[in-house]
Amino acid sequence: MRTAFVAGSLAAVLAAGACTSSGSPPRAPTLIPTAPAETQRSSTSPSPVAPPSASASPPASPTAGPTGDGRERSDPAFIDALFETDFDGRDLRLGREGGSTDAYRQYFVTYRGDGLRISGRINIPRGSGPFPAVVLAHGYVPLEEYTNGATMLRERDHLARKGYVTLHIDYRNHAQSDDDPDNGPNLRIGYTVDAVNAGLALQQLDAVDPDRIGIIGRSMGGGVVYGALVAVPGLFKAGVAYSPVSSDTVDNFNRWVRRDRDRGGDARAVLRRLGAPERAPRTWARTSPRTYFDRITDPILIHHGTDDEDCPIRWSEETVTALKQAGKKVTYHVYSGERHTFTSQWPLSIRRTEAFLDTNLR
Repeated sequence: MRTAFVAGSLAAVLAAGACTSSGSPPRAPTLIPTAPAETQRSSTSPSPVAPPSASASPPASPTAGPTGDGRERSDPAFIDALFETDFDGRDLRLGREGGSTDAYRQYFVTYRGDGLRISGRINIPRGSGPFPAVVLAHGYVPLEEYTNGATMLRERDHLARKGYVTLHIDYRNHAQSDDDPDNGPNLRIGYTVDAVNAGLALQQLDAVDPDRIGIIGRSMGGGVVYGALVAVPGLFKAGVAYSPVSSDTVDNFNRWVRRDRDRGGDARAVLRRLGAPERAPRTWARTSPRTYFDRITDPILIHHGTDDEDCPIRWSEETVTALKQAGKKVTYHVYSGERHTFTSQWPLSIRRTEAFLDTNLR
């Protein structure tokens, strides 16, 4: 069953999502063979950093040409292209069991959406459900090094022991997922599509309460969280971002893609299509979740360390300011001395994450 989320009437969108995604009887999974000491401060009012002026409202900019009915189609790298997407997450299948504990059973998993098969790992608590669930969106790992379910093991284990189904997705082009050669030139927006479709697929699993699903992302996955909350308001009832990338896509493009020789082809394709960010700020604003924060309907929790060497903490400060200016509910925790990957204060952060999820998903 396909679930359409179309820009326009937000009320109609949410109504359609609720009816189509959870109105039908949930399907049981199909088994398939497979291949293989705290120092912190909490902040609710970061130093004000105004978001780019272009984010005040969706700007006019070049599009990707007319559709069959005469409307203009958004460029596939634009966030508003997600509003036109017919999300169709479905067919969640459990494969080989491995890594199970006395608290949960763990399986290789696949699901389908956007014409692709996406792989991942799922932990299902022992006992009787249905349980609340979370989609886990991982950070950047070179494709040649990434293996199925390679990251976020701490979060998955902790939350499954606390009674949450955890679905860690591999994304397209990763592990046993299908390939999408256009994902790089489209600024990896496909990862957000994969996360949304994972949430829809979970809604059809007997072990999951379809109305109690959240999303957690680390680093690059934090950007996926922002995109998913904007793309499909109300699907994820809570979002958590650890050490996230910027909600302004220009920051991420300039830092990691624009001058990276290994990604030169992607950079050239994007610049040829959209122009340089400094010359086309209104066009590039359409690639940023921040531009559309007004669409978000559910609470967000953000964790960031002061010594993050990969994602500057000012990015989260700017994101929190933009969310508050849009009137959204955001909780922001700053961890003194923590780097990109949390160490000594990770136990504190996961307790806060658990409490946040319990408040919004229990």
